Amino acid sequence: MIEFVLGESDLVDVRFAVSPLNELTLSLRVLKNPARHPLHLPFARRIRDVDTEVLLALSNERGWTPDFLSPRPHSPFTRIEDEFAALREVSTRTMRRDLRAVLGDVPTVLRDRDRMLTALENYWQVALAGQWDRMRAILEADIAHRGREMVQHGLAAMFSGISERITFVSPVVRVLIKGAEPRRVEAGGQGITLVPSLFALRTAVPVDPGARPLLIYAARGAGTVWESGRARGPAALAGVLGRVRADLLAELGEPRSSTDIARHAGVTTSAVNQHLRALRDAGLLASQRHGRSVVYLRTELGEALVSHSLGRGSSAPDPSFHRT
Repeated sequence: MIEFVLGESDLVDVRFAVSPLNELTLSLRVLKNPARHPLHLPFARRIRDVDTEVLLALSNERGWTPDFLSPRPHSPFTRIEDEFAALREVSTRTMRRDLRAVLGDVPTVLRDRDRMLTALENYWQVALAGQWDRMRAILEADIAHRGREMVQHGLAAMFSGISERITFVSPVVRVLIKGAEPRRVEAGGQGITLVPSLFALRTAVPVDPGARPLLIYAARGAGTVWESGRARGPAALAGVLGRVRADLLAELGEPRSSTDIARHAGVTTSAVNQHLRALRDAGLLASQRHGRSVVYLRTELGEALVSHSLGRGSSAPDPSFHRT
């Protein structure tokens, strides 16, 4: 059990952020044990020819990695270039301390820091750079969802919605981490940062004494990131709405941004927006702005149409997502 004690100033400084380097680090677990990550088997097949000697040495048998690979991001718009630059500023002493904490000793293959850092940068380019825009869009959609939950239902509901292993009874956030030593951390006015991840199976809590508390959790929609084709709307629905709009409605069972949809479909954002606005005006989609993006999701009516045309009962849409 790890406990974060939040003071009054911390309670008003709960932030969400995205970290490309954290995603890279957590993806190493897929390299280590692909069978435990069935959602990411397409990713595992893509990177099977990567030189993994250095990368595999960075985690222990439980998948834990050194804390210097889990930076504290400051916004949803963090760039990997900035995180790599900051990583190169970390002292060799700190790196070796963190490696020993996880591995017990520093393996020979990790004693050459330049080789280790270069391996991480090359891995990013080969494995993740080409998918990062899509990954970021899914992570931002998750942040939008959590933010709405926090505003509409409060911090306790938002934390419990992230994971059943997390509880919040003011002023303490409790995180159940199997095998972790009990820790009680005073936030001390630094607030807390919540980071969604597509590679996290459960909650991860890198504890760095004196640093801002960080909680990494499994994002919604992780299973869609490696999809190679678009969802197809039911033929009956296409006969009423047209093929393009039926396909869009079928895709939006989870929140997605117009930019992400357009990129996935290989068309312009303006072309997609025309159809999305028409579906929204008809009451089939709800939209909500998140930063520079507009995120869409099926309404109850849209869910009912898709479900009925597929011959199954409708499932309730996200109750925290309201039409704007």
